[in-house]
Amino acid sequence: MAFDVSADAYGRFMGCYADPLAAQFVAQTGAHPGQRALDVGCGPGSLTAVLVELLGAASVSAVDPSEPFVAAIRTRFEGDVDVHCASAEKLPFADDTFDLTLAQLVVLFMADPESGLSEMARVTRPGGLVAASVWDHGGGCGPLSVFWRAVLEVDPQAHDESGLPGVREGQLSELFTTAGLRDVQSSALTVRVPFATLDDWWEPYTLGVGPAGDYVARLDDEQRADLRACCVKLLPPAPFEIEASAWIALGRT
Repeated sequence: MAFDVSADAYGRFMGCYADPLAAQFVAQTGAHPGQRALDVGCGPGSLTAVLVELLGAASVSAVDPSEPFVAAIRTRFEGDVDVHCASAEKLPFADDTFDLTLAQLVVLFMADPESGLSEMARVTRPGGLVAASVWDHGGGCGPLSVFWRAVLEVDPQAHDESGLPGVREGQLSELFTTAGLRDVQSSALTVRVPFATLDDWWEPYTLGVGPAGDYVARLDDEQRADLRACCVKLLPPAPFEIEASAWIALGRT
């Protein structure tokens, strides 16, 4: 998966959606000062920043398998956040370390989602909260839905993100239950992101981030132009707004 990219590239591609989602996501968890939290798959820090503002940097830890993202977190928070280069399936923390362990837009990309969620539960204290969010790629309501609709129109054999773990209604909560979490609750959140021009929307897809970036990077100039033209047909005239929904799951250890 193409996440070994700069923090700036990821931020330009997904930050405009991930930042507002993070604020809503944390609000759903009921997180409050005095708690210690872990951000699993922190990326360049959309969720980390919300946790730091609420809990203080000394109470927040973060992990990501991407070295550029880990470096970005260290720079962004001036070394005050405890951050490690690690995967969700092998968290470098002792049992029962955190009150709250969260993963924003990560479960769908875990090599083993059940193992990753079980690890999140392991490092969370008894009675603590594990929480995750994933875009509704399965229901066609994620931030990349127009892009993938265009891809499938010009390339019907392409693979979109609708088959990734947790992206269909009910799947994320099922993964939580399988991982042994209790009192699992699910809900949906929606963000709306404005774009002033078509290029503001299109250009981030050319930065090589994630499955969408992988797909665009494999196209030649003519294919890329055809895909862009198809996107233009599916999008409203600029300026326009993209509405994106995410599934949320919360569970107790």
